[in-house]
Amino acid sequence: MKERIQRALSGYSPRTVSTPDLVPASVLMLLFPKDGEYHMLFTRRTDRVKHHKGEISFPGGARDDEDATPLATALREAQEEVGVDPEDVEVLGPLDQVRTRWGYRVTPFVGDIPYPYHFVPREEEVAEVLEVPISVLLASEDRSGTVDVEGQRYHMVTYRYRDNVIWGATAKMVERFLELCCRPVPIGRETSGHG
Repeated sequence: MKERIQRALSGYSPRTVSTPDLVPASVLMLLFPKDGEYHMLFTRRTDRVKHHKGEISFPGGARDDEDATPLATALREAQEEVGVDPEDVEVLGPLDQVRTRWGYRVTPFVGDIPYPYHFVPREEEVAEVLEVPISVLLASEDRSGTVDVEGQRYHMVTYRYRDNVIWGATAKMVERFLELCCRPVPIGRETSGHG
């Protein structure tokens, strides 16, 4: 699967969000092989953070002054939030930028890490690390759901894993990743034995 994702991202030109007043931010969509299939890492945020309390997200955050590039932001944030050493990440490529309701312009990067890996969640920010099989995300037949946000109910794309609901900007990034990198290949068109 890693080779397939690399092929999909190597020739892809991500869409950008051109609104100038948005705060630049980045996330890292970490992939790893576990139990014979690829998984994606998510975090469940604590109730102590300023925004996105209890939400499911990717490691990431706003750009710091010392971050030379959006990728540097993603790698730094992944190290701070879940203890992933940037040297352990093989960056496979960027995806489309996403605008969030909080006024951020988020650049997602897809990366591969070895497994098993000793994740070290940052207690103030991360309540739980979730290792979600990509097959579970792909198998979500009904991806539409309703989410209550600050007293308002919204109908949007959602993914469910156990008791967790992935929604909002994170769900948009997952949807784009699955469309671009994991859509079914017609029989006879697969060039390698990797799923």
